[in-house]
Amino acid sequence: MNSLVKCAFSMLLLFFGYFDLRAQELEDEKRSIIEQRVDFLLDVNEGGNADFTTLFEQLQFYYDRPINLNRTSQAELENLGLLNSIQINNLLEHIEKNDNLITFEELQTIEGFNLEDIRLIQPFTKVGGDLDQARLNFKTLLKEGQAQYFLRYSRILEEQEGFKPIDAKELAENPNARYLGNADRIFNRFRFQYANKLSLGFTAEKDPGEEFFKGSQKNGFDFYSAHIFAQDIGIVKQVVLGDFQAQFGQGLTFWSGLAFGRTPSVFSLKRNAPKLRPYSSVQEDLFLRGGGITLTKFNFDLTLFYSSQGVDGNEDGRDSLTNELIVTSLPQDGFHRTPTELEGKNNVMNRFFGGHLSYSKRNFSLGLTAVQNEIDADFRPRIQLRNQFSALDESNTNYGLDFNYLYKNLNLFGEASSSIDGGNAYTVGALVVIDPRLSIGIQQRNFDRDFKPIQSNAIGEGSVNSNEQGTFFGIEAKISDHINLSTYADRFAFKWLRFQTDAPSQGYRYFSQLTYKPSRQLESYFRYRRRNRGGNMPGTAEGIDNVVEEVQDNYRLNFSYQITSTIKISSRIEYTNYRLGEASREEGILAYQDIHYKKLSFPLSFSLRYAIFETDSYNSRIYAYENDVLYAFSIPAYNGRGSRFYVLTKYRIRRGVDLWIRYAQTYLSDRNTIGSGKELIDTNRRSDIKLQLRIKF
Repeated sequence: MNSLVKCAFSMLLLFFGYFDLRAQELEDEKRSIIEQRVDFLLDVNEGGNADFTTLFEQLQFYYDRPINLNRTSQAELENLGLLNSIQINNLLEHIEKNDNLITFEELQTIEGFNLEDIRLIQPFTKVGGDLDQARLNFKTLLKEGQAQYFLRYSRILEEQEGFKPIDAKELAENPNARYLGNADRIFNRFRFQYANKLSLGFTAEKDPGEEFFKGSQKNGFDFYSAHIFAQDIGIVKQVVLGDFQAQFGQGLTFWSGLAFGRTPSVFSLKRNAPKLRPYSSVQEDLFLRGGGITLTKFNFDLTLFYSSQGVDGNEDGRDSLTNELIVTSLPQDGFHRTPTELEGKNNVMNRFFGGHLSYSKRNFSLGLTAVQNEIDADFRPRIQLRNQFSALDESNTNYGLDFNYLYKNLNLFGEASSSIDGGNAYTVGALVVIDPRLSIGIQQRNFDRDFKPIQSNAIGEGSVNSNEQGTFFGIEAKISDHINLSTYADRFAFKWLRFQTDAPSQGYRYFSQLTYKPSRQLESYFRYRRRNRGGNMPGTAEGIDNVVEEVQDNYRLNFSYQITSTIKISSRIEYTNYRLGEASREEGILAYQDIHYKKLSFPLSFSLRYAIFETDSYNSRIYAYENDVLYAFSIPAYNGRGSRFYVLTKYRIRRGVDLWIRYAQTYLSDRNTIGSGKELIDTNRRSDIKLQLRIKF
């Protein structure tokens, strides 16, 4: 591994020969902000499978339609996701007392804002002009509304086992030995938006292996999604029909869809719930299907929603007396590629209905949430020792109380929740800006082992909000004009068994990042992260797994330079080591070089990366975000020994018409095959291509 380390550091040292750095264009800044947001959010979504569509859509939308800070609201600024609640409160108070902002520089006079914060939000906001709020009428919709259509195609170029020819007799004996459809992934999407008032959308997707306009999929795509969403129509604050998400409080009682956990920013401890929002992605387990409405009057908001949709269920026969379908679990992968997968497609109706009542002012809110979940089948989840207290039933009800309070530079927030036939849970936190250069965040949480989260997404260590106690303490410090420090410690305990941990356990996370940014063109940071928790040590006597310490350390050094107004380069070297009990330490290292080219007057832009990596095992794998076509995501696990490269090009065919082409290849020198089962590739290379066309109306 020594030669790899030397090569990695040589790549980093190349950058010190570059000079003549000039200012970035706002388009590049927007792209950089989005990438940075996804990159540090990835640290708490280590599987690499998170769907960042909503985050991308928010920032892309506000880049195209900047928020007028003189006519905005608390909810709109929270939805932007780039300012914390204390900053938002101080901004709105400043405008109330001093009238409208004249320039962006005026933000520096508001407590909690510095030059870096202003640069962060500038691509997505504006001041002055256009003070009239957008109104919903047909003439204005046609004139100022914006529509986009996407067509995306992708596939793995090497032949996988599930797509290989097979003898008819062999296939008849084992119908699940091959996928029914071809290896193409096809994605269609149309969306119309008018300001932040109206959204109409339609999405369709076919996964690799699924049939298309034949056989089991005579209607074409396997997955269809549509929505219509409007807000700020008199007392109707929000209304949605079709596919949507409902998110309340701190995510403990009910939060459908993605929610990010701990990040380098202590302010991410607090959730800012949008209540209702449209859904336009293709993850088939992150949304509701039905309708919802939020009504507002005299500082009171009442949200009601209902969802009923067919979901996949793993069948286990039928009840001998009632003939009711018996289901043991509800898979969430959304794949329907084989006869077995198709048998369980949409065979269970999953219903949600509930609401949220809140009283709110700018510096205070109090809310009550209640939600009922019904699974229309004889639901018999496989009860194991670890989940015997928290397993869901055919009918589940949760209710909770949430609050948020702002006083000057102090923000208190939290939520308490209870399961009707189970236990209780709570999370409380505080954010304090002690000084413009120093902020702290504190959180205390306790989730009973018999609390039954229906769709919960509160911040915690476990993948579900049950059987956990924890305390978080974090600091953000501006050491100098160019140096920032972000650090936190999170200690947690599991009083009962959990997945792959067959005894009560405890542990901690530690994170620290030192960022150096002397100019808008240059940024570098060093990050250290440690996770220590209990895990099973396999292979012990009599099949009993002893619980031992599972420790993982990550070290990252990252550089980013804007060489000219058209060329940007960045590089990273990351090292990880993993240890389970007294077993040997497993190591991994990744180094990559990125180059981005974009010239506003030229129709062609591109990004490329070359990476080298070596890891001792899958336990020491390293994830890294990659540039992809708009609204698509690539976050591969670098695992094994080898190299990877990709090139992404965007060509502006004409105004409003863009074409992306992305090609990526992974080469592994330590093996002769990649993958397993029907995903097996009988070579040590894996290549994939992706094409996307966008038309803006």
